[in-house]
Amino acid sequence: MYTRVFVYGSLRRYQSNHGLMATAVFRGACQLPGFAMYDLGPYPAALRQDTADVAVHGEVYDVDAGTFRELDILEGLGEEYCRERVLTPYGEAWIYLYLQPLGRSPLIPEGDWVAWAERQTPETKNAP
Repeated sequence: MYTRVFVYGSLRRYQSNHGLMATAVFRGACQLPGFAMYDLGPYPAALRQDTADVAVHGEVYDVDAGTFRELDILEGLGEEYCRERVLTPYGEAWIYLYLQPLGRSPLIPEGDWVAWAERQTPETKNAP
């Protein structure tokens, strides 16, 4: 039995927490419209938006029960993030959505954490 998840930040390929996805089956990449992404520093936050001009880029995986539990722990389920079902081109999947105040966290306009993180320099990372 597997659970399908949509990941958009540090769990994506070549990112810092992707090792947790070692036993996951990659289904494909896609964008989810109606979600905005914010830069929290070491990882992003996604929130539902009521506008169609934003989308979050990510990847869809099938994970086993043990990996799903590990993802819940990593995401601080219920405290930092909640889970919500979304429809992807690969079927229904869980997405983790941020629960805490964003403060001054900048919007990632294109909704792609990997592209955004690659463009950041020490100066832009420390800017208010």
